[in-house]
Amino acid sequence: MALPPCHAFFQFYVNDNNELSLHLYQRSGDMFLGVPFNIASYSLLLSMVAQVTNLKVGEFIHTIGDAHIYSNHIDQVNAQLERAPYKLPKLILNKNIKNIFDFTFEDIELENYISHETIKAKVAV
Repeated sequence: MALPPCHAFFQFYVNDNNELSLHLYQRSGDMFLGVPFNIASYSLLLSMVAQVTNLKVGEFIHTIGDAHIYSNHIDQVNAQLERAPYKLPKLILNKNIKNIFDFTFEDIELENYISHETIKAKVAV
């Protein structure tokens, strides 16, 4: 193995209000290139699992052991920090899906998704 896995494990919790939460433990996190994708991916997984288990979406909790910004990303991070955030889009899942393995890309929609232009950066590792 060239590099150990960055996101090591995740755990689901159900509270008394029938809300499903997901706690992700990540061994190492590239805060500019990797972590935003990890947040989006695991938040989508949380929503999908909540739907097929008839639970409400609770919290996404993210613990990172080694959160870092690589030195060759400093200019890009500073450019990102200068940007005003947009309003978050709404995630819409096909309500007919009752089995996690039945989801396809066509069953997932982001309503009112707006993004800034891409900031290019090379993967440091």
